[in-house]
Amino acid sequence: MFDVLLRGATVVDGTGNPPRRADLAVSGDRIALIGDVGRTDAHTVLDCSGLVLAPGFIDLHSHADFTITVHPGAESYVRQGVTTIVTGNCGSSPFPSVGGRDAALTAIMAREVSAEAELTWPDFAGFATAIGAAGPAVNLAPMVGHAALRVAAAGTEHRELTAEELGFMRELLAEAAHQGAFGLSTGLIYAPGSFAATEEVVALATEAAAYDLLYSTHMRDEGDALLDAVDEAIGTARRSGVRLQVSHLKAMGPANHGKVSDALRRIESARAEGIDVACDVYPYAASSTRLSSRLPNWALDGGFAGLVNRLRDEESYTRIAAELTAKTGRTFLPEATVLAALPEGPYADRIGATLATIAGERGRPPAETALDILAAHEGNVWIVNHAMAESDVDIVLGYERSAIVSDGWVLDVHNAGHPHPRHFGTFARAIGRYHRDRGVLGLSEAVRKLTSLPAARIGLAERGILAEGKIADITVFDPETIVDTASYAHPLAYARGTEHVLLGGQFALIGGELGGRRGTVLRKSGRREQR
Repeated sequence: MFDVLLRGATVVDGTGNPPRRADLAVSGDRIALIGDVGRTDAHTVLDCSGLVLAPGFIDLHSHADFTITVHPGAESYVRQGVTTIVTGNCGSSPFPSVGGRDAALTAIMAREVSAEAELTWPDFAGFATAIGAAGPAVNLAPMVGHAALRVAAAGTEHRELTAEELGFMRELLAEAAHQGAFGLSTGLIYAPGSFAATEEVVALATEAAAYDLLYSTHMRDEGDALLDAVDEAIGTARRSGVRLQVSHLKAMGPANHGKVSDALRRIESARAEGIDVACDVYPYAASSTRLSSRLPNWALDGGFAGLVNRLRDEESYTRIAAELTAKTGRTFLPEATVLAALPEGPYADRIGATLATIAGERGRPPAETALDILAAHEGNVWIVNHAMAESDVDIVLGYERSAIVSDGWVLDVHNAGHPHPRHFGTFARAIGRYHRDRGVLGLSEAVRKLTSLPAARIGLAERGILAEGKIADITVFDPETIVDTASYAHPLAYARGTEHVLLGGQFALIGGELGGRRGTVLRKSGRREQR
């Protein structure tokens, strides 16, 4: 007798193979049979006629390691059919933390989380224990962030590291690898990651390569110097031998639209050279990031505290404003920059407004308005930035080796603020908008980009494909009704159309209702994960 029998579904197995009609049976945590099961008994039998049965979706680029302890139900993910998330991206991870560096780490990486949430752990093992105790509704495959390593070694100072500090970072990275981390990430556009010279990154990437870790990078530039940043990332992989993942490939600012085609050509050229490189993309033409990322590195020396002190100094303020003003119309677009989240303070009631609108109301230049908001909220200001082209999104989505990701961390619609809709809609949007409505992707290809492709990149050999003997992480959705309901105007809304989600053979969602199944923190061992 099987535990679960899903009858009569359109099976899309995640490999890119054409859909086919079949039953799927589950025993324990494994897929037992795919085919015509017949009248075999099962504890739970569900008629899935007219529904698509696919592997559980895998988010290769998430930041939910900073929010999962506050919202372990991860409803924004579960309701889209996501069963595994890869955390520790863009150089940010809540481990390792070392002694007095904790406060600096928290200040740099804190997102919209409860004030009671613990944001730092001494190592991967401590993080895994805490997350396991929280009982997340999805599996986590964590990476370790370069910024966390750098803060542990040298705090938030804008300087070249000593040999001893770099050696300490390598030791911490090796320890995380031994404990089961899946990769190393950088956020070279964010301080303090942006303080790192290429040689520092190559040294860490070389350490990562020794453990077969994936190296994911939010590159140093996504605007005017996008192609230089691609060359730096590929050069790092060439010199270190690491497997490279270019995070959320995009081109920011109208003057740079179209450059993604050149970026993809560079990636293909590197692959022809034998470099293992791929990319990912979120299916939206707007990004979400920290407002401080628009500022020069020197202004961010010492983290948010250093920035705020400079903004209170007239000479430094004037210099920062001049440098930001020079970017106006290219990579700083006040009319397209929307306040998404910030702590309590004088601009808290302007969440959802553009910088241009606020500047007009105050009679101040947009650059100065941005700096005033940063100063008033201790540097901790999040934005949604409408600076991308839909045509570029289509191009990257259509690239054979691009995975589809959320870059998300907001897990519950009761979250405060005005976040990017990608937190709630990415995976449903990939199927509903980009497959069904616009035909940018075929169904099998869309599912592959959400399942086997990210699984292969991060090293989840037991997941991402529907095959007998694989772990039964499964999503079942209605291809006619699956839809992202979150919008830029009204972002706090769950997707619809996902009927059932199995996590390790048990229901996280059944008939559209939460099923209560909880996941775990996965650990990498060689090229296979451990449970």
